Amino acid sequence: MDGRDLVRWVKAIGSAGVAEGLRTVRAAWRRRRAEAAALPARGAERARVPGAVEGAEPGPGGGVVRFGRSALRVTVDVNGAVFWGWDGAGPEPSYALAGRCPEPDPRAVLEPDKDGGWRVVAERVTVVVSRLGAVEVCTPGGVTLRRDLPPRWWEPVGGGEARWVQRSEVGADARFFGLGGRAHGPRLRGGTYRLWNTDPGRPFAPGEDPLYLTMPVQMVVADAGTHLVFHDTTWDGTVTLREGEEGAGSGHDRAGTSELRMDGGPLRCWVIVGTPARVLHAWAALTGAPALPPAWALGHHHARWGFGDEQEVRRTVAGYREHGLPLDAVHLDVDHLDARQAFTVDAERYPKLPDLADELRRDGIRLVSVVDPAVRVRPGDAVHDSGMAEDAFVRDAGGRVVKGLLRPGESVFPDFTRPATRAWWGGLHEERLAQGFAGFWHDRNEPASFTGFGENTLPRSVRHDLEGRGGDHREAHNVYALCMARAAYEGLRELVPQERPFVLSRSGWAGIQRYGGTWSGDVATGWPGLRASLALVLGLGLCGVPYAGPDVGGSDGSPSPELYLRWFQLGAQLPLFRTRAGAGRREPWEFGEGVVGHARAALVERRRLLPYFMTLAHLARRTGAPYVRPLWWAAPEDRALRDCEDAFLLGDALLVAPVLEPGVERRAVRLPRGRWYDTATGQAYEGPGQVLLDAPLSRIPVLARAGAVLPVRGADGGLELEVWAPARGRTGGGLVVPDAGDGFDEPEVERYTARRQGPRVVVERDGDEGPAEPPYPVRVRGLGRE
Repeated sequence: MDGRDLVRWVKAIGSAGVAEGLRTVRAAWRRRRAEAAALPARGAERARVPGAVEGAEPGPGGGVVRFGRSALRVTVDVNGAVFWGWDGAGPEPSYALAGRCPEPDPRAVLEPDKDGGWRVVAERVTVVVSRLGAVEVCTPGGVTLRRDLPPRWWEPVGGGEARWVQRSEVGADARFFGLGGRAHGPRLRGGTYRLWNTDPGRPFAPGEDPLYLTMPVQMVVADAGTHLVFHDTTWDGTVTLREGEEGAGSGHDRAGTSELRMDGGPLRCWVIVGTPARVLHAWAALTGAPALPPAWALGHHHARWGFGDEQEVRRTVAGYREHGLPLDAVHLDVDHLDARQAFTVDAERYPKLPDLADELRRDGIRLVSVVDPAVRVRPGDAVHDSGMAEDAFVRDAGGRVVKGLLRPGESVFPDFTRPATRAWWGGLHEERLAQGFAGFWHDRNEPASFTGFGENTLPRSVRHDLEGRGGDHREAHNVYALCMARAAYEGLRELVPQERPFVLSRSGWAGIQRYGGTWSGDVATGWPGLRASLALVLGLGLCGVPYAGPDVGGSDGSPSPELYLRWFQLGAQLPLFRTRAGAGRREPWEFGEGVVGHARAALVERRRLLPYFMTLAHLARRTGAPYVRPLWWAAPEDRALRDCEDAFLLGDALLVAPVLEPGVERRAVRLPRGRWYDTATGQAYEGPGQVLLDAPLSRIPVLARAGAVLPVRGADGGLELEVWAPARGRTGGGLVVPDAGDGFDEPEVERYTARRQGPRVVVERDGDEGPAEPPYPVRVRGLGRE
């Protein structure tokens, strides 16, 4: 036990109550004993560095550079992504990659460099390897973006997994983003961040680390360029960041640094260089295109812990209808399950669940079911018995099925790293579909214990299949939720092949976007929690997970009417828009008629923008670009935008400036270059610069880029184009992807241009046969507001 664990134990006791807290401590202590008995002690270790270069062997896309005590494989693939792996490590096997590794770029060549080193020269990047094993990533013009110092390993003398450290340097002006879902940021300041998916055991706010979804993915933005770096190992580790300083020490710059320490796994990484859009496009090509959510999933969701029964669900839905609040999905938590067991409905409280689902679907509302990974230990239970027959559950080193404590009570845990187990688990969704559910959200899949304290559910000595390779929980922990999401997604694709699956996962790893999205987890109710919500969504988007959002209002306590409304207004502009009550009632009308009226306005605007959100979803699938983007997305060289964390771009067309502090009815907004229109007043502003905008309780500032063409829902429910007048002498445009339904058809991307023609704005559709009239009604805004 170390200090970090002791602090978590104390917090667990304080947050869960003495009885539950002591149960948590006892479970953790048993886990420690199991690990001590089954995992070998590290004992004495021997340090190792690569040594001096001895030669090189060219190969496709690069080659192998050999050192005295290691070898480095360097390859540039056809998309421009750079891979390198030490000690002969290759890019496969990998849970992050989508299918096979990309083909190497035949134009990239390995050639000698100065001072006995080597370099790989490609079209978009040059990789320089020094004679002692330092690796530099440079632009084609020779500017260094990243320099990795020679790594160091510590190998147990008696054999076993080596731990290692990789220290890196970046520009003095560089800013760090990413590392999965972090409450800090989205810009990551100096500090240490752990890479171990963890349920904090209580609602979190900025300062809590780690959280549910971590991944060793960094986006680094500097004047010289942007790059993404991904260290492909699933083991426990830490990243220590320190931002640089220009002119530090006798006028010299102090470089920014990143130090990655891992407890095991291969030392291998990918680096992608380019504009933010190009970087995430290549990242999506490498790790998989984001899953396209069904159209209804871009609407308004509502969840509550403890609906109680079918009639309470109906009363809640009727409340939304009575107050004129659009609703698209209702999420049922574990209280609708028999003894909180997945795939087993509580027949007393929900005796006619399929009828309820049909009733809601006729009103355009889908039911979503929570699914935990734990299976209760109860012989005679269909899920338990079929899992035992399939040998689906994880076992310890002695071959015994491992039992832990989760919401159903004493539970066993599927081994989702085993293909046969994923197939079995995916097939279980037939029962959920028969009950009328249209979507699924995975909770506590770090996996976490009933009392929180997620890292103590499964001992690290537990054995996993790992696709037939074999290994233990030290390697499997961080991909456990990723593989669970894969099981659900693939099972649903087979069971309902004509519909896009809806899978929402609290935890995950690199590649989780292939199967669905994520949400914030148990964010604390309070203004800091509101700010953390935005940080999480922005950070996840820069890691390639575009569909994400918080639980509006937080997960604990009762937000003030002002806090709830400001959270609601932010949520209405994020990809996943879900209100949730941790306990009891927390629907909009519970906060008074004033809040209901303003919430209705936010919901009506969300519904009007649904065609735009659907277009962003299709573009995310095709390009990897997140719906929600930092202000520096199109201008990473703008340092003022790099440091702005309280506003964001929604696609290319809109800038959203949420209110993140109490008592604010007017706020400063940093504008990127160009003309921007306040969508509420039509007033035009010129960027770059900072403006002061009204932010009354009725709305938050939203600005539209001059020349933008947005698809919106018209008054008759049909699609129309909202066009914001271009500045004089300039043109604009936009993309529209009309979605035909919830299937897998790939609709055509429609391109539109907008230009000034005297006092008018002309909008045309681009086509193979030249410009054409748009097939939709056009509404021009902003004319005469210069």
